[in-house]
Amino acid sequence: MEQTSEKIYKNRNLILINVVLLTFMSTLDSSIVNVALPKMSRLLSVSAETIAWVVSVYLLVIVGTILIFGRLGDIVGKTRIFLYGVLGFTIGSLMCGMSGSFLMLIISRAIQALGAAAAMATNQGIITQVFPANERGRALGITGTFVALGSMAGPPIGGFIVNSFNWEYIFLINVPIGIVVYILGLRILPRQKGTTGETFDVKGSVLFIISITALFLSLILGEGSGYGNPLIIGGFILFIATFVLFIWLERRTEVPLLQLKLFQNRLFSLSIFCSFISFMAISGSTIVLPFYLQNTLKYSPAFTGIILMVSPIILAVVAPVSGHLSDRIGSEFLTFLGLMVTGAGLYLMSTLTQSSNIWVMIIYIAIMSVGNGMFQSPNNSLTMSTAPKNMLGISGSVNALIRNMGMISGISITVLLLYGRMSQKIGYHVSDYVQGRDDVFIYGMKGVYIAAAMICAAGALLTALRLYNQRKRAAIPETINETVG
Repeated sequence: MEQTSEKIYKNRNLILINVVLLTFMSTLDSSIVNVALPKMSRLLSVSAETIAWVVSVYLLVIVGTILIFGRLGDIVGKTRIFLYGVLGFTIGSLMCGMSGSFLMLIISRAIQALGAAAAMATNQGIITQVFPANERGRALGITGTFVALGSMAGPPIGGFIVNSFNWEYIFLINVPIGIVVYILGLRILPRQKGTTGETFDVKGSVLFIISITALFLSLILGEGSGYGNPLIIGGFILFIATFVLFIWLERRTEVPLLQLKLFQNRLFSLSIFCSFISFMAISGSTIVLPFYLQNTLKYSPAFTGIILMVSPIILAVVAPVSGHLSDRIGSEFLTFLGLMVTGAGLYLMSTLTQSSNIWVMIIYIAIMSVGNGMFQSPNNSLTMSTAPKNMLGISGSVNALIRNMGMISGISITVLLLYGRMSQKIGYHVSDYVQGRDDVFIYGMKGVYIAAAMICAAGALLTALRLYNQRKRAAIPETINETVG
């Protein structure tokens, strides 16, 4: 039965809850598994290197298919693709929890990731469609909050589940939530009348999957075998070649997978790039901080989990407030201020030593997290508000793709920089924490946080230019009228 606009508007907050619940769970599952890997490795009788593919295959499937689901959302309806995603994620989660072998677990994770990609690709488009412009920043802010919460709350929640139950419950907790989201979604989510009749770009989709897979595998495998390895170099060359071919094809396709004219909007392109910078800068901390807390400061895993919860809690408070403010005063200044504060927090983290006070570190984490919360919501609002209504699906999936690529790139750069500086300090190649040489890890960690702070500073400079241009245009009414027209 077709829903009226009045009914959709009345149910908008319930729709938001419905969407962010699945968003939170799908993002959570990219990091919650990490703490369970040693136990899973032992029980499934595979090596530590092999079991890591439980994490990698999930991210690989998401980044390889998220644009495809975004485009399908624009063709057949965002709600339909979202609900298919909920169903796939729930079934995949159940299969993961019932897996009796490593192969079955990998197949189940791929199914789970397909569902997560479909949901991630369409969630922002549904929110933008449902909420009016004066409430959109708050709604997208809450969505962004749950994305950040999911990625950062995974390790402490996973640690609690593994300590208290079997590892299978990391996946099985998704099942009842997925069932509730699916049943509720059938009743309240907005529906599209039929399809648009547009064709789907199969050739572009295949090229995109090949190029992104080549890039992703090269980044992951390069961490272990070295980025100078001929196979890794070949992977990067394959990525460049197929991606260039993909862009060439998209320019000549009548209805392409990726509407390149989206990027002709400078505000959209800059917002997407700043999102990439933000996630690249902040993701490194999720790798470094657990080592610092447990190996350098000698805190227990349980206490480490408590400290790691500081950032998600602050994000949960700051991001919705920032989104609400962006509806009132605009997003440009808040994104600039957010990146500046994040960069300051990251730089302060670089000053930590073996003897730093725990409360000082918590203050630094809080500063970093406040900045991140201030940035994410307004930037999401800017990104989606500048997208045409008939491209909300692909715009949301581009935003989600860039976010995931920023996280992957940030983790790869962090590992490369951390162990590179540690090797330089100790005089020989290392790829793990050197027991008894806390100074070596501190030296590597310092470089990671300084580099992340510099990346944030570059993003802040770009947002400052955006803010300057916006105010310059606002001072010339004729220019605004021409732009709107």
